[in-house]
This record gives sequence, structure tokens and C-alpha cells, in this order.
Amino acid sequence: MNTEPEVVTVRDLRKSYAATKAVDGVSFEVRSAEVFGIVGPNGAGKTTIVECLVGLREPDGGSVRVLGLDPRRDARELRLRSGVQLQEAALPDGIKVWEALALFASLYPRPADWRGLLRDWGLEGKRNARFSSLSGGQRQRLFVALALVNDPEIVFLDELTSGLDPQARRAGWEMVDSLRNRGTTVVLVTHAMEEAEALCDRVAIVDHGRIVALDTPRRLIEGLGAGGSMSPRFRSGRVSLEDVFLSLTGQGMRA
Repeated sequence: MNTEPEVVTVRDLRKSYAATKAVDGVSFEVRSAEVFGIVGPNGAGKTTIVECLVGLREPDGGSVRVLGLDPRRDARELRLRSGVQLQEAALPDGIKVWEALALFASLYPRPADWRGLLRDWGLEGKRNARFSSLSGGQRQRLFVALALVNDPEIVFLDELTSGLDPQARRAGWEMVDSLRNRGTTVVLVTHAMEEAEALCDRVAIVDHGRIVALDTPRRLIEGLGAGGSMSPRFRSGRVSLEDVFLSLTGQGMRA
């Protein structure tokens, strides 16, 4: 039995856009120093869940607590203690990489060493480059570094390695391991089942706004490989988390 304290507590979370139920009665907990994965097809509600967790969306119902705080009411304190890297983010075109990191670091009372983040994320060679000149992968690495500049207790990473080359992707994986090893809690939203299987202590599979499975990658895989209630067609051969995902959602990634 895991006795680590809960860092995130979500109860019956609901959020709709017009007639569309983006999140429909979601409940889960995230434990201290855990890498918690949220996976699902496009449009399943993953990003909306995270936006509610970080205070960017007002839930229609249910309750959310992060580090014991209400993300909307206690937004300022939560910003000081958490880091967020979202898919949709931008900086002024003319700002230099080092300037962005130094600026963000100046906003916090006890920031991490932003020069070390430059090195960790392979951005030293782009230190003086302007944001407008960065490739998509370089921008992604910069946004992750900015999410870590306040040395957060919990960090939310939405499509961490999207657009990264294999070397940068591997460095990203190693950074997530490093964060967990030093006690930082990570909530990781990803389309990459290999990434979720390799990094996550537990995974929530979301489909049509609901959690359809939540467990360790190993237990999810063992459940499918044993030919249990999920599907009998994987009873032989190596079963992966992607097989579990496809079996539970009944399809590939939706557009």
C-alpha cells in the first residue's frame, strides 16, 4: 500500500463547452514524488483536466486541490510552488533565450539556477538566440526549462517531447526521472504510449471525458495480456501500453 501523501486530489470534476462534456465526473489522486500520466485520444479531455488543475479553467462541478490549494482561489501561491508547460504557449519574438529564463527566475523568491537549466535542456548554444529564430523543438525545450525555473514542488508537462529529436527526447525522459528522484511530483500528459510506459508510476487513460482505466503501466499491461475483461486478442506476444490504450478506447488517436 502506497503511503505517500496526496499532492493532487480531484473529485467528480466536470467541465462542459456548450453541449460537449469535455470532462465528465473525473476523480483521481496524485501522490508525492510520483510521475502520473494522463493519456487519451485527441479531444478526450486531457488538456482540460490539466487546465482545471492549474487554474486556467473554472470547473463546472466537483473539487480540485493541488498542494492543498484551490487552483482558482489560491492562484498566486500555487504559481509560486508549481511549474506548467502547456502545448499552447508563446513569448515575444525579440526576447533572447537567456533573457526569458532570467526574467522568469526574477519572479520567484527561490528560483532554480537558470544557467543550469540552459545546460540541462541543451540550450547553451542558443543562449543569445531570439525566440523567433528557434525551431519548434528548441521552443519546446525552452518552455520546459521555464516551467522548472521556480524549482517547483509539482510540475505539469503537456506533450513534453512533442517535436523533439530523439536525442532531446531522451534528455527529456532523463530529466523527468531526475525530477522524481529529487522528490518533485510530475503530471505528464502525453500521446506517446512508449513514453508513458517508460516514465509513469501510474497512468490514467481518458476517453470521452472519463477515466476508463487507472493503474501502473505494468498492471494495465498484465491485465490485457492475461486476456481478462479488456480483450482476448492479445493473449500471445508482447503486450504494450499502446495495446491497452487501443483496446480500451476502441480506436487510434482521434483528430
